[in-house]
Amino acid sequence: MGDSSLAVKESFIGSIDQGTTSTRFLIFNKEGEPVASHQVEFEQFYPQPGWHEHDPLELISSIETCIEGAVKAFEEQGHAAKDIKAVGITNQRETTVVWDHETGEPLYNAIVWTDTRTQALARKLKTRLGSDKLQGLCGLPVSTYPSVTKLLWMIENVPKVADAYAKGNLAFGTVDAWVVYKLNGGPKKNVFVTDPTNASRTMFMNIHTLKYDEQLLDFFRFDLAKLHLPKIVRSSDTTAYGTLSTGVLSGFPIMGCLGDQSAALVGQKGFTPGRAKNTYGTGCFLLYHVGDKPVMSTHGLLTTVAYDFDGTPQYALEGSIAVAGSSIKFLQNNFGFIGSSKEISQLAETVPDNGGCTFVTAFSGLFAPYWIDDAQGTIFGITHYTQKGHIARATLEATCFQTKAILDAMAKDSGKALAELAVDGGMTNSDLCMQTQADLIGIPVERPRMLETTALGAAIAAGFAAGVWKTFDELKNVNTAGTTQFTPKISKEERDKKFGKWEKAVEMCRGWVD
Repeated sequence: MGDSSLAVKESFIGSIDQGTTSTRFLIFNKEGEPVASHQVEFEQFYPQPGWHEHDPLELISSIETCIEGAVKAFEEQGHAAKDIKAVGITNQRETTVVWDHETGEPLYNAIVWTDTRTQALARKLKTRLGSDKLQGLCGLPVSTYPSVTKLLWMIENVPKVADAYAKGNLAFGTVDAWVVYKLNGGPKKNVFVTDPTNASRTMFMNIHTLKYDEQLLDFFRFDLAKLHLPKIVRSSDTTAYGTLSTGVLSGFPIMGCLGDQSAALVGQKGFTPGRAKNTYGTGCFLLYHVGDKPVMSTHGLLTTVAYDFDGTPQYALEGSIAVAGSSIKFLQNNFGFIGSSKEISQLAETVPDNGGCTFVTAFSGLFAPYWIDDAQGTIFGITHYTQKGHIARATLEATCFQTKAILDAMAKDSGKALAELAVDGGMTNSDLCMQTQADLIGIPVERPRMLETTALGAAIAAGFAAGVWKTFDELKNVNTAGTTQFTPKISKEERDKKFGKWEKAVEMCRGWVD
């Protein structure tokens, strides 16, 4: 009797994690543990150098496949699908989808956030009068990264898109808006919404008001009579995101939505100002919670929305590192130092230190806070003594040094020093790397046992709306079991000396690109 009444009370939340290379659906329990999941990789299109695209319809079919697979596994464990209270969504940001407002048909492939075809367009926009005012309005500078340049490129270069725009039929969305629209059944229901964490990556939304901004739209010369933009709603909402219209979860409500880096901050429970997380993936994304007022960076960082659950939006400073996990892949694929990424720590541990080597991994220039685009990868301090292990250590240290540089910039911008850094992503599996990180930043590094923090963040957004959790306090113990803490083991003098050497190397790697 006791067991069955308990079973009735158990609530679960589904989480769609639509990433850059794969899609996943995870089902979490109230403790924040994933009980079932399914993952699908989908095709990457590189039609020309610097171009990167996805098929918008394949993004949708991959989600549907993942939902079916995860729910099947969930039910095989003896759970009932009806105990899933709501579904949350997290997604790759900035990736741009355009479709016909009448038919719901995509008009071109999705242009991915990494795509650089808009370089010339971005340079041209930077010379336009008023371009220096944009970052103060939307938190981002003009570059190839936000959605706006991708949309402008399509209107200028794709006849089908230009035609739809001329006829007033062009619908634009980031991946979240496209996914919600299609999962609700497309034009019939026309659920056409986005959340502020995604809208803050387009350059259309005023970061202070969370509304589309006429000054921004005028600067880019958009005619709003011809362009359909998704309505901006809260990241956690019981009705705004509609319901799934097909498949095994047909009729189930979607109640949360967060861009992937914001979702990871929420999944790491970064609910108070001064909390920060760093995701060590292909690149690195560090988000620092600054509170309910946006902080504009004067040190090379972006301003973004962390989340908006109750109408009081929370903001973050964001710093990105172009090369993180990809530098380990480089040692594996290009130098043959290791057979797989996992072996990096073993190789680095064959030596006690970097042997005097510093490796500035500027394979595509340096991102935040340096923004040096004429730098190239450079290794300093090589002698007869240098071994593979020293290079391996210097490679891990490069990401740790850049993380310290971003944290220093964040402290200057926000006026608050960080107390501890929450981490997730593939590189965090290396204890050596995380200990090095703690040593170099001089504060503890916290690594959760369950590293699916991005998907958990989307589940938390939906779970709040569904009443699975009522307060941030209830989430205090979610995903805390098995947390590993790395505390600094070197002195401030030693730390400053190491970082001084790194900064010298950064200065010396400038000017390699003509």
